[in-house]
Amino acid sequence: MNFDLNLPAQLSGALGPDLILMGGAMLLLLWSAWRRESDDHQRNVGILSIALCVVTMIVVAYYAYVGYTANVGPIAVDNFRWAADEIFLIATIGTIAMSLDYNVREGITAGESHVLLLLSTSGMMILAAARDLIIVFLGIELMSIAVYVLAGINRRRERSAEGAIKYFLLGAFSTAFLLYGIALVYGATGETNFARIYGNIAKFHLEHSALLLVGIALLLVGFGFKVAAAPFHMWAPDVYEGAPTPITGYMAAAVKAAAFAAFFRLWLEAFPTLLVTWHEAVWWLAAVTMVVGNLIALAQRNIKRLLAYSSIAHAGYILVAIVVGTKLGSSAFLFYLFAYTMATLGAFAVVVALGSRGEDRMGVEEYAGLWSVRPGLAVAMAVFMLALLGFPIFGGIGFFAKWYVLQAALQSPFPQTRLAIVLVLTSLVSAGYYLYVVMVMFMKPRDSAVALPARTGGWTRTVVWASAVIILVFGLFPDAIVSFTRRSAPVLTTDAPAGRDNTSLQRAASSPAPEVVSMRPGLSTSGH
Repeated sequence: MNFDLNLPAQLSGALGPDLILMGGAMLLLLWSAWRRESDDHQRNVGILSIALCVVTMIVVAYYAYVGYTANVGPIAVDNFRWAADEIFLIATIGTIAMSLDYNVREGITAGESHVLLLLSTSGMMILAAARDLIIVFLGIELMSIAVYVLAGINRRRERSAEGAIKYFLLGAFSTAFLLYGIALVYGATGETNFARIYGNIAKFHLEHSALLLVGIALLLVGFGFKVAAAPFHMWAPDVYEGAPTPITGYMAAAVKAAAFAAFFRLWLEAFPTLLVTWHEAVWWLAAVTMVVGNLIALAQRNIKRLLAYSSIAHAGYILVAIVVGTKLGSSAFLFYLFAYTMATLGAFAVVVALGSRGEDRMGVEEYAGLWSVRPGLAVAMAVFMLALLGFPIFGGIGFFAKWYVLQAALQSPFPQTRLAIVLVLTSLVSAGYYLYVVMVMFMKPRDSAVALPARTGGWTRTVVWASAVIILVFGLFPDAIVSFTRRSAPVLTTDAPAGRDNTSLQRAASSPAPEVVSMRPGLSTSGH
């Protein structure tokens, strides 16, 4: 079926999964507020929230199976959107499951915490569908406002309040960049729709418009803050450390994935004729992010701050797929998002399982000798650390995620050799802190004075083991995910980005607009 997005009824049909999640979240919000706060009530709200996410996943899978399409409009109806939605919903289910045990331990009795996760996820789904700058802004605000509250949901911890305030202030600051960039792009092109922006840039030869270039630069800064790319990462370590651990995992996985999904679609659908212009900036953003994230992570001894800087480094790896800008790059992008989401959720689930009330014991040294007292959790955490490292076999799907990004970079029509070298070298640096965590768990003796970790809650155990099994199983049989992500790659306006390593295209930046980028819509690298 092809949706005509000019008709309100069919536009609502195209937004079916999003409306189901939003409508269910509003009903759960009313029910949550109606009854007195208690552990049992927040648990019931959480279980129903998980059920709602499962229903939404089924609807998304149905839309993908039927193969719905749509004319050019404010939202996309394609497999890229459905694949991203499934990743967001998986991350949400895992976060709510962890929260069910965590909230009881920390005395958080507000059932609204689970509903806020649903509302934030609905904003993410809007972002994945957005083909209009106004829709991008609405999706980011719906996602971000809920997460601002979630970061400070534990009102008993000063660090949580501090992290929420920092997140709110810097989030508002970055939104100002984003909104001003949207205004300038609209002022230069007269459009907010991605396809029409692209058409007007080509029609009116706006490739060298100062107004447009400044707008694109401001959009890049705004998205840089949202994905915690260096040097716009300053907020992430403090916010990740202060927020409740399940919410930290959610921000590191789902929030980052949603911002990247919007970033990817906007850059490669609205500005393909400006690849020579923005490619250099995104190239350096990716390289600097990989270097800064990994080097600073080496000095971290707090597990949440270590994972925070790890997530910054992974933002750099994901940016490599955007730099490549081909169909192979887009499928590598989705594959990496899936692998990173599962490893990050699993790692934070272990942190939840080993934490104590008040979250005062977050040092990596607290995990010394974990193998001798909680061997299952030690093995699972080792799998997640090796997956984030990209270690073969024992890192499961994590190895293939990095390999796929490297393949996309090297098999691009204009190979990104130097960026691939930076990725490999920084991955080697990351071994210094990922393997340190593994070494502490398996090789350091446990201090007899340190209390044994409390028994892990059933919901958190489920997240730990489900994540570990998925990582290892798809690490042995990655073809299913590879074929799915290739089918889910968006139809890009061009598959021939300007390569930083290609001097002829760099010189072409000064030539007339139609000669800047060779438009070859039929070219595909997915068969490499």
